[in-house]
Amino acid sequence: MTRWRPLPDALPREARHLVEQLRGLKDRTGLSLAELARRTAYSKSSWQRYLNGTKQPPRGAVQALCRVAGADQARLLALWDLAHSTWPHGTVVSGAGVPVAGAHGAAVPTGSPEAAPLAPGAEYRRWRAAALVAFAVVVLLAAGLLWALPEGGG
Repeated sequence: MTRWRPLPDALPREARHLVEQLRGLKDRTGLSLAELARRTAYSKSSWQRYLNGTKQPPRGAVQALCRVAGADQARLLALWDLAHSTWPHGTVVSGAGVPVAGAHGAAVPTGSPEAAPLAPGAEYRRWRAAALVAFAVVVLLAAGLLWALPEGGG
């Protein structure tokens, strides 16, 4: 189990709770930060910032950790929604608990597509799922029409 440093004092209660839950999931996987980075679309340094409470994790990072840990995403995403509404947007919280400007002079809004990159193959899986749903609808409509036709053709 990882020995975590204390979370910044300036971190709101909801954000603190989310980070604590994410830390528990990460510990449960038994993975190092480097291994976690290899299994997700987020770097080791990003995971360090997210799990130390110095930067809000993107929604996609929460989903990725849940997938790796085999955890229920719904509960953690609900916590993310609560934390998102209280997290100081556009800022990074320093290790001393003091909000500082976003990295490289411009913070990426956490709701933007750049904040939550898709995992490799995610776009393909999304299209495949949509195609399967469309196919199922067509099959059900055809079955319904065949069932509604009179027997014997006349």
